[in-house]
Amino acid sequence: MAIPLLDLKPYPEPTAGEQRWVIQPNPLLKPSLDPAISANPSDWRVQLLVGKELQLDCNLHRFTGRLRSEPVPGFGYTIYRAEQIGSMLSTRKACPGNMLTKQFIPLGGQPFVLPFNASVPIVVYVPQGFEVRYRLWKAEKNIQPALQR
Repeated sequence: MAIPLLDLKPYPEPTAGEQRWVIQPNPLLKPSLDPAISANPSDWRVQLLVGKELQLDCNLHRFTGRLRSEPVPGFGYTIYRAEQIGSMLSTRKACPGNMLTKQFIPLGGQPFVLPFNASVPIVVYVPQGFEVRYRLWKAEKNIQPALQR
């Protein structure tokens, strides 16, 4: 069953040197086969990852930069912008054989996580040469108590 595309007219066009990426969460996602995972979309989250796919060695790599949310005036929607993207940081361990592998290298820092909402697209603006990927997180059904001390 095809999902109709959401309307992007309220969202601004990308500026020079910028690309607009759109994530349209699927409202027809199948629940997890694991009975411990919540089937309720209000318990789900979307993690945004901005980065580049590069051929790199075995070291850990991350780009500096951050994602920022900003409202779309007059519409009540939110857009996300990658900003202050700088150099790529890396560990400096010796890699056996100097083998290179294709890896997606994201911005470092805290994960950027949003509530799951299938009725509104997630619109992300990033500099040319970067891309946007995402991960869907689903919570466990089990809610555990905290300790009062």
